[in-house]
Amino acid sequence: MSILTTKFDTKFDTAPFSKIKNEDYLPAFQEGIALAKAEIDAIVQNQEAPTFKNTIEALDFSGYTLDRISSIFFNLNSAETNDEIQKIAQEVSPLLSEFGNDIRLNADLFAKVKTVYEQKSSLNLNPEQTTLLDEKYKSFSRNGANLPEDKKIKLREIDKELSKTSLKFGENVLAETQAFQLHLTDEKDLSGLPEGTIEAARSLAKSQEKDGWIFTLDYPSYVPFVTYANNRELRKKMSIAFGAKGFQDNEFNNQENVLKIAKLRFERAQLLGYATHAHFVLEERMAESPEKVLTFENDLLAKAKPAALKEFAELTAFAKKLDGIEQLEKWDGAYYSEKLKQELFNLDDEKLKPYFQLEKVLDGAFTTAQKLYGLSFEETFEIDKYHDEVTTYEVKDIDNNLVAIFYADFFPRKGKRNGAWMTSYKSQFVKDGSNERPHISIVCNFTKPTETKPSLLTFNEVTTLFHEFGHALHGMLADTTYPSLSGTSVYWDFVELPSQIMENWCYEPEALALFAYHYQTDEMIPIELVQKIKESANFQEGIATMRQLSFGLLDMGWHAQDPSNIKDIKAFETEQFAQTQLYPEVAENAMSTSFSHIFQGGYSSGYYSYKWAEVLDADAFEFFKEKGIFNREVADKFKDNILSKGGTEHPIILYKRFRGHEPSPDALLKRAGLL
Repeated sequence: MSILTTKFDTKFDTAPFSKIKNEDYLPAFQEGIALAKAEIDAIVQNQEAPTFKNTIEALDFSGYTLDRISSIFFNLNSAETNDEIQKIAQEVSPLLSEFGNDIRLNADLFAKVKTVYEQKSSLNLNPEQTTLLDEKYKSFSRNGANLPEDKKIKLREIDKELSKTSLKFGENVLAETQAFQLHLTDEKDLSGLPEGTIEAARSLAKSQEKDGWIFTLDYPSYVPFVTYANNRELRKKMSIAFGAKGFQDNEFNNQENVLKIAKLRFERAQLLGYATHAHFVLEERMAESPEKVLTFENDLLAKAKPAALKEFAELTAFAKKLDGIEQLEKWDGAYYSEKLKQELFNLDDEKLKPYFQLEKVLDGAFTTAQKLYGLSFEETFEIDKYHDEVTTYEVKDIDNNLVAIFYADFFPRKGKRNGAWMTSYKSQFVKDGSNERPHISIVCNFTKPTETKPSLLTFNEVTTLFHEFGHALHGMLADTTYPSLSGTSVYWDFVELPSQIMENWCYEPEALALFAYHYQTDEMIPIELVQKIKESANFQEGIATMRQLSFGLLDMGWHAQDPSNIKDIKAFETEQFAQTQLYPEVAENAMSTSFSHIFQGGYSSGYYSYKWAEVLDADAFEFFKEKGIFNREVADKFKDNILSKGGTEHPIILYKRFRGHEPSPDALLKRAGLL
């Protein structure tokens, strides 16, 4: 028995990170798979007639040990990886993929599920049980259970290949991100850069025993560089390196992997009787079909494009007036946008950052959750963690009951992938009368504290923190019976509603008053700065919308058609971006080769859902605005109908129960100033 397969002897059954060694994983996975297989065999061999309880429910509660091992291991592979863990991931992924198929293609198991499914109308199930039965049946039918034997074998081969190729794709992106460094030794090259960014670059150089300053492609280094560096050539160098990830003539080139993933997905969809991968995916989304997604995206594009072209013309004229730039390039966008924003609103991130000390912003998120949902967050030092930068909290309700365990991991480091995400180490569910509470984590890459300053966030990082915290609340407030329907286990185009709605509080004076205090003087953020934050919220909204839509359309390009004829990734992208392109093409760059959301994460055929969820969040927040942004009645409705319900019912039913009507895009267009 491994430490990972026995019951954890820890407070609240939390993961015993410090006791786990890398060599524990492979045997633990093997044992976890064996345990899960035994549970499946018990269901199949049960001599009694199949019932909801002995088949559907038993199936949902099976594999618990394996799920916990997987969540610990794969979360660390994203947040604290190394060569050894990546090697184990390559060994383990095909095993898990094979095991998943062993279940989905188990004819005897499917026969039992089908028997229960066919009695659905006479079983007197509640809505959550009905959803679970539908989901379980579809998890078989949508994954080949009705296929003849030869096609099942083919499906297994495809799935194995896909899981390995996606992992390889991600490893290449990480390797490319880490391989590039811009090492500067001449102080005049730092002109324009914020002092915090310079200080961070200095300490990175020091840690490598080098003189000068080192800038990397990690967001906290890359974004300020291309936004503020006055040296255009160096911005160009950084920008091209960023866009060339996975598209260079080296061992980390992802072009073959991209083509392979797209073709395997298409082949898989065809095998299962779907026209394309997008048709397969969208059957289980609010959007329902590629046609509907493309209509949604093209409608938004029609409304955003005139605004984007006007904004781009303004930006071009501004750069020409300021520096005589004849042609705006990609490495000029962030730089001149920031300058123009400062001119229009006299608002720059560096002016705002002193008011957004990480600890205070986090406290602000906690206080917002307390005002809305009655939650309190107490830091605890009795819970094991995987890195000493992680902080841990016990989350309690108004009656002091444990609601969740919360982990927060905020700074970039070697072995941690870029970006920000929420995840969980243990799901919420109810079993044998006990409501098991979830263990939730958010992982971000914010500017580290330096010798002279605490971690000060850009406003964009403030909204990122609130965004991920919104996902975390969805996980923490889960209150369902079955683990597979709990927390963020909802339709993918619904999952961003709880996260995106939280960003709205960052623009409200009443909420900013909770946390926006100067880190040195403790004075509250001046009201005119708050006003400017609100006014500038729509700055270049047309360009931002076009950019998001370009990613969504590229995603649909890869997945809503037969990709077999795509030979040249660059040419294909150029074609996909034709409607949304503002800047001249950069020959050395490609988007797809590092588009981790769709080639490694779960967003294939789903990138549109960011915009889709914005429609939901703008409409939902209107309700809060009408009644007061801390109105407990509206908050209770949101909690009871959306946050706690997970995937127990169709999202549109849950949404209408909260809002009283279907979401309307008008609220979004109004908020974005595009109406």
